[in-house]
Amino acid sequence: MGAQLRVYRRRIRSTKSMAKITRAMELIATTRITKAQRVMQAAEPYAREITRSVSAVAQRVSDHPLLEESENPTRAAVLVITSDKGLAGAFTANAIKESERLHTLLQNQGKEVLQYVVGRKGVTFNEFRKRPMERTWEDITERPTYQDAKEIADVLMERFTRDTETEGGVDEIHIVTTKFVSMLTQHAASHRVLPLEVEEVEPKVLEAEQGAQPLYDFEPSAEEALNQLLPQYVANRIYFALLESAASQQASRRNAMKAATDNAEELVQTLTRQANQARQAEITNEISEIVGGADALAGASAGSE
Repeated sequence: MGAQLRVYRRRIRSTKSMAKITRAMELIATTRITKAQRVMQAAEPYAREITRSVSAVAQRVSDHPLLEESENPTRAAVLVITSDKGLAGAFTANAIKESERLHTLLQNQGKEVLQYVVGRKGVTFNEFRKRPMERTWEDITERPTYQDAKEIADVLMERFTRDTETEGGVDEIHIVTTKFVSMLTQHAASHRVLPLEVEEVEPKVLEAEQGAQPLYDFEPSAEEALNQLLPQYVANRIYFALLESAASQQASRRNAMKAATDNAEELVQTLTRQANQARQAEITNEISEIVGGADALAGASAGSE
């Protein structure tokens, strides 16, 4: 019985130590969420305006290689944004699951998929399964910079501008990232970056949704303006996806660490009750042995008399 009590006490000490670690990680993640949200919110107006600008230019251009979809697309590039560190709940698993879904969808459409992976966890996942990757980036997911996004965008744009049949280019570029909805909700999503999808929307509907649209004059031409804007647009889309993923990662890590802390505290309470029960059983057993010994001595004394 004493050995069992020592086991309970040892487990209680180790669980309390683990709870202190997870509590500290929860607090660190909470402070980093605020910073990541601030950076993401600061980048959002520019991302919104450059998207509107590219959409306005695209509506003036009737024939552009980055706007036209291939008649028979055969190859697509998929950029998957995961994390470099663990202990973030299902963050990376959800991103990989979404990339697998997109991978299957593109393959069913008869397209070859080329993977570009951001984050050590995604790289490890593909290396373990011996899946080919065209290019990988690590150690940038927690504090992404615009230079990181531009480097990724340059690699993807260079591949996109190649001829698909003779130079191994791609017909489409997709991004798989994690959208930040709130502190408690983040969900993996995928979207196509190139070719651009130009949607015809009624002017009244567009004005009601986004406000009055500015009028643009293009010099020297709308085609030249689009050539200048598209690389910045792609880099900005990737940058904003990295920022959203960074905020989502910290929120997911904070939620995971809070759940781990709560579970540890609940386990400590359970182990404390079990230790108390073991201690009470030990005391009861000792009392029973003492009483039994006393009764035996009393009986022996009565018999001798």
